[in-house]
Amino acid sequence: MPMNETPSSDGGPRPRRGGKPDTGQPVIDRAFALLGTFDSDHRAQTLGELAQRSGTPRSTALRLARSLVHVGALERLQDGRYVVGLRLLETASLAPRGHGLRSVAMPYMEDLFHVTRQHVLLAVREQQEALLVERLSALDASPVRYRVGGRLPLASTGAGLVLLAFAPTAVQDHAIACYEPGQGHDDIATPADLRRVLAEVRRGDHAYGSQSRPYPVTTVAAPVRDGNEVVAALSVVAPSTGFAEAGYGPAVRATARAISRRLEEEGRRTTRPGDARTAH
Repeated sequence: MPMNETPSSDGGPRPRRGGKPDTGQPVIDRAFALLGTFDSDHRAQTLGELAQRSGTPRSTALRLARSLVHVGALERLQDGRYVVGLRLLETASLAPRGHGLRSVAMPYMEDLFHVTRQHVLLAVREQQEALLVERLSALDASPVRYRVGGRLPLASTGAGLVLLAFAPTAVQDHAIACYEPGQGHDDIATPADLRRVLAEVRRGDHAYGSQSRPYPVTTVAAPVRDGNEVVAALSVVAPSTGFAEAGYGPAVRATARAISRRLEEEGRRTTRPGDARTAH
């Protein structure tokens, strides 16, 4: 038993006084719970909001917030509210599935954007959701709800369907079991529909679907591969009117293949014989 714990009446460890978390993983969990309360609707929060939304005692939230401010993960405004700090942006920029993928894909995405003049999205899977790595959008493009760094539902977005179709079976089964009518594209009304669509995505190597709410938009998405592994999904989202005639599908699939070839080339370059240094 750790030295900072005393046995309780049932023989188990008794919580430390004041509700303070033990050192180690619990503290990390609580810090990330605090950071996880920030989203597009909660960009600046008071201490009370941080505590309430994270389910953390106010005294613990204050201690964590001060520590996060000290290391730059949070910043405190003059009115006392907290916002996400630049240190997190600096650290996140080093993520290979984020910045590394984005740096390879961006030139091809820019070409696709100039051709389509619509929303061009690049996303990766993060457990049961998709994470938007990059988005290029024209000023007059149809509205979309997703921001860079934001999360997309797998079952109701084109990029998400591609990522879900090539995800492990357990991830697919969970998404299908939890699917509710009205969550996804207009032609996915039931869990059985979702299973059928995922099979079609794997056969055709792309996803295609339309939603009439909240805006009538259509999307086409294709997988981005690094070798045999699907590491991301590329999509275009545009108004449903005239979508079929615009030729977005072939353009998206060709761009996804070009990004995949570049990723494979980068992989071969970094593993070329003589490049690696091995210890003897």
